[in-house]
Amino acid sequence: MVVLAHERLSIVGVDTGAQPLVNDDGSISLAVNGEVYNHRVLRKQLKHPYNFKTHSDCEVIIPLYMEHGLEAPKYLDGMFSWVLYDKTADRTVAARDPIGITSFYQGWSSQTPGAVYFASELKCLHPICDKIKWFPPGHIYDSKTDTMTRYFQPHWWDPLNVPSTPIDYKLIRTSLEKAVRKRLMAEVPYGVLLSGGLDSSLVASIAQRETLRLRSASAGKVNGYRDYEQESSEDLVGIDDDDELSTVTWLPQLHSFSIGLPNSPDTKAAQEVARFLGTKHYSFSFTIEDGLDAISDVIFHLETYDVTTIRASTPMFLLSRKIKAMGVKMVLSGEGSDEIFGGYLYFHAAPDKESFHAETVRRIKNLHLSDCLRANKSTAAWGVEARVPFLDKEFLENAMDIDPAEKMITRDRIEKFILRKAFDTTNEPDTKPYLPDNILWRQKEQFSDGVGYGWIDALKDNAETHVTDEQMKQPKAEWGDDVPDSKEAYWYRTMFDELFPSQCASTVMRWTPTWSEQTDPSGRAIATHLAKYEEQK
Repeated sequence: MVVLAHERLSIVGVDTGAQPLVNDDGSISLAVNGEVYNHRVLRKQLKHPYNFKTHSDCEVIIPLYMEHGLEAPKYLDGMFSWVLYDKTADRTVAARDPIGITSFYQGWSSQTPGAVYFASELKCLHPICDKIKWFPPGHIYDSKTDTMTRYFQPHWWDPLNVPSTPIDYKLIRTSLEKAVRKRLMAEVPYGVLLSGGLDSSLVASIAQRETLRLRSASAGKVNGYRDYEQESSEDLVGIDDDDELSTVTWLPQLHSFSIGLPNSPDTKAAQEVARFLGTKHYSFSFTIEDGLDAISDVIFHLETYDVTTIRASTPMFLLSRKIKAMGVKMVLSGEGSDEIFGGYLYFHAAPDKESFHAETVRRIKNLHLSDCLRANKSTAAWGVEARVPFLDKEFLENAMDIDPAEKMITRDRIEKFILRKAFDTTNEPDTKPYLPDNILWRQKEQFSDGVGYGWIDALKDNAETHVTDEQMKQPKAEWGDDVPDSKEAYWYRTMFDELFPSQCASTVMRWTPTWSEQTDPSGRAIATHLAKYEEQK
């Protein structure tokens, strides 16, 4: 017996994409979470006619499976986790996108030997399963052989395969622009998360350019604009064979959103970027009390006890509630850039390019346990979808093929220098700047720091009131070697244990910096940040 259940957030094919999706004779059923950005191209490339019943981007997975079997995920460009049942072959197939942008878990129960369970959240599985694992990104599962096979096999996957390709700044720029353009595929109001840091600001800048370009083209003008305040949104036709968007749903202006404690570093920077780009900006603030009150809910929805993830997820969780209340269902976000380009401040300590590259590979492989988990679940908790252009397959391939010597941080090169340089238009007099110089070259702030330094201090202080020195000396036996190294970590772990049984802990990985003896994962604790901060005061 196979049971497929699905709760849908409608972004594409809003009126016709109810799931599970089925083929004509009902022999194949599909439940899928995510977005397939190249679905129109795939429809045109099918070898055999297929009767599509919906406009959903995800329905194309069925004919792909019919034609290519277990090779089907290789053709998909997007973020996804899906389970397909082939009744004729009595076969269940499950797959997850290459990086693990959408969450996905697999479970087993000793009470039902031979049964396999899949879900987007731990809380769906733990009442039934006594063994749970995260479904590995870039893999496909086949019930016929009860095996998991990796279908995503880029050349950079092996950290020992150190690339030597010289930097191509134009390629970095154009491929990121293309990645953002793909992710404007929507039939609902969308916006951008804008922290004021480099990554989210670049995504916002490109999205604004695309929005204005589409507006201008729709108005029949090259450089003119027209007032859309009283006009209804247009339906998305999709991405055509040239990866261009024909029409797109938009709000009257591109909407951008930020959150922070009052007068936080990110709030000020985000407001400056929004003014420069001309977005309709919403700057929300939260109090320490708001954040502390939300911690338990954050752990419940995020299903983790990792310190860095919880610190950064709480403001994002609070912001997503505000965004959903405004009727926005999809946002673009900047996750992935720091892993690709070595943007975290601890990369200053990388001893050589080989180590630098190996660490970027390790970080990308673990994104599904950290930043992708944060972005996906913080937004999904409120019915909002986060899309991440930096983790586009094509952009990732181009960026990871660069000689890592180009990425290393030196006295003359700030972190993510090559990304900043790719969008620096100083020597391009006919090109409008993407960002103000002080934003383009702004030093890295980890999101949990940038929302206001008082946030992390408050979390640490609050943990002191919940965890005693005696408790720190006597960790729970069931924790094994995964023992919290701070009262804050101990506090989160105990809250996690109250919400989830012990079999869920195996799905959590704690975020720690390499080449550093510090125990606090905050970027602010890195000596490089402290020196730079003092220099700027």
